[in-house]
Amino acid sequence: MKLTLAALERRVVACRRCPELRAYCAEIARIKKREHRERTYWGRPVPAFGDPRARLLIVGLAPGAHGSNRTGRPFTGDASGIWLYRALYRAGYSDRAVSRERDDGLVLHDVLITAALRCAPPHNKPTPEQLRRCAPYLDHELSLLPDLQAVLGLGAIGTRAAAEALRRAGYRFERPPKFAHGMEAVAEGPPDRHDVILIASYHPSRQNTNTGVLTETMFDAIFTRTRVLINDREDAGKRAAP
Repeated sequence: MKLTLAALERRVVACRRCPELRAYCAEIARIKKREHRERTYWGRPVPAFGDPRARLLIVGLAPGAHGSNRTGRPFTGDASGIWLYRALYRAGYSDRAVSRERDDGLVLHDVLITAALRCAPPHNKPTPEQLRRCAPYLDHELSLLPDLQAVLGLGAIGTRAAAEALRRAGYRFERPPKFAHGMEAVAEGPPDRHDVILIASYHPSRQNTNTGVLTETMFDAIFTRTRVLINDREDAGKRAAP
């Protein structure tokens, strides 16, 4: 029987494929950051979050040690999340501009947020083997999104993970996607799925946002573009319907 998205994410939370990462996340949860010393950390793999009927899938890098590893929700609890959820709200994908806690009631519309790696890695640098072990979860998420029309990769690792997952699912690119901010590539779908657009953006990490490599105007333009692509493809589908 095919897994539901909720059942899949329960498997993610219980995952022990990378014992070294489980130990690291648990240790971070024990030590804590001074400003969060009174809080209980999640300290486990972080499941995807969002709309199970999403037409847009966002693939990030990995949970932050004191961000998602603390809150249990992707891009929640650190500076990257502040940028992402503001952009999602402005583009109409979220009912509010701030994501504070796992149980704060925030609702996403038409978007699911996931990551290449579900556990926080030391120094925010996953190994190739860790990414390989985690990849089947992204594969399953792709298979559970029947209305998927666009995939947004945040950063080079998130974009590469998204492209590889699409290939494993039977999608074909005319040429290998090369990461660049604003890059778009059509992934031709297998017989039972329609085509998907892969889009890339710089990751909203402090390294990029504090240096001006990524500005809010640039980030907003990416989400505006996803809206245009999704709506154009929906309109084309309606015109093609008998």
